[in-house]
Formats: sequence, C-alpha cells, structure tokens
Amino acid sequence: MPKVISVHSFRGGTGKSNTTANIAALLAEQGMRVGVVDTDILSPGIHVLFGLVEEKMVHSLNDYLWGSCNVEDAAIDITANLGDSVKGKVYLIPSSMKTGDIARILREGYDVGLLNDGYERLIKQLNLDFLLIDTHPGLNEETLLSIAISDVLIIVMRPDAQDFQGTAVTVEVARQLSVPLMLLVVNKTPQIFDSQMVKKRVENSLRCEVAAILPHSDEMMALASEGVFVMKYPDHPMVRMLKKVLDYFQK
Repeated sequence: MPKVISVHSFRGGTGKSNTTANIAALLAEQGMRVGVVDTDILSPGIHVLFGLVEEKMVHSLNDYLWGSCNVEDAAIDITANLGDSVKGKVYLIPSSMKTGDIARILREGYDVGLLNDGYERLIKQLNLDFLLIDTHPGLNEETLLSIAISDVLIIVMRPDAQDFQGTAVTVEVARQLSVPLMLLVVNKTPQIFDSQMVKKRVENSLRCEVAAILPHSDEMMALASEGVFVMKYPDHPMVRMLKKVLDYFQK
C-alpha cells in the first residue's frame, strides 16, 4: 500500500526540506516510486535541492489549486538529477517561485480541501509507493490537513529551547489527529553534545520516539542546497543515520 509521509517542523531553518529530499532520494535508490509535494507555498525552495530551474516548471502546485491544470500535470520527473544509482523515480510537484503567484496566495488564499484530492490523484496517476509532503513550518490549515491524512509524520527539530516548545505543541496536535506513526529527527546537533543524552532528553520531554540524531555537518553547510546530501556524500556517517529512519516505516 502507498504511504503518505509528512515532514514538518514548527520553526523554519531546521532542515525540513533537506530531510524530505534526502528521504526521497534514499527511497528512490531502493527502486521506489516517490512523489514530493512542496506545500510550503509562501516560501518554496525544495526544487533548488533537486536542481530544478524555474524555466522547467511548466505548471506548479499553485496552478492546480487555482484550477488551471490537473495535479499530475505539475509533476516533474527529476530522477535524472539525482544520479545513475537511482533505480526508482522521483516526481516533484513544486510551488511557484513567481512573486505574483506568492502574492496571489497571500491575497486570495486557496481551497485547502483540494490538497487532499490532489494527493490521492497523484498516488493513483503516478503509481507511487510513497508520497512525501514538505509542509509549511508552524501550524495552519494546510499543515493540519497534511498531518491528519499522513501514515507517517516526521517532525524535524533542533536541540534548543524554542524548538522544544514548538515541537511539543505539534506532537500534541498530531496525537489528537491520531497519526499512525510519529517520529522525531533532531537535526543540527552540536558535535560536543552526547547523542544518546540528547535522544533520552527529547524522548522523555516529548514522549515521542527519536528516529535519528543528526549532527551539525560542515559538508552539509558547504553544499549550500546545491544538491541532495545523500547523493553527494553517499559514504558520510549521516547517510547511515538517515537510512535508519527509513527502517521505521518500511517494516
């Protein structure tokens, strides 16, 4: 059965989009057919990680939400951008980077209910094994919908006080929405921190399983969003940690 995975964070700058892109690439390496939807409509950006230039975006998620196209028409096969080791497929449904389109969303909004219809249609039309939703940070109507329909919710946080408080709210909301599987990924952890102590603290505080403690990485920072980390550094220790996250929902 296809699975819907939402990747979320309460605050921006946690590495949510990087985590989404890395998981998508790792699944595709295993031969899976993966869809990625950028629902961070007000500040889209995951297309940069996949090396997709604006000129190749014939349609976007915005066009679907405004009734200008079917949702699958906005899907772009970006598998070739990931490298020869990828046996599966990755389709990206980007949000528009055009200033006018972002302004229109701010001014007019959109029918959030269309997202659920779009997710179901994408899974069917593209024959997907996994649909990954890169959500907007914080909690809004779109985020709540994405969480509610998810088989798996991955919450990305950093080990600081602001993230602890915001993530606690998200975890409680997800519990009320009865998400089948909820996992935490603690990202950008300083190297001087004991990862097992961080894991214990987070799990005790939030009463939610930590799937990975990812260290701060100079290689990730140096990559500067010009590619998907797991494809650029396949032998990096952090890639092994990310692969373990997949074990939780591929059992």
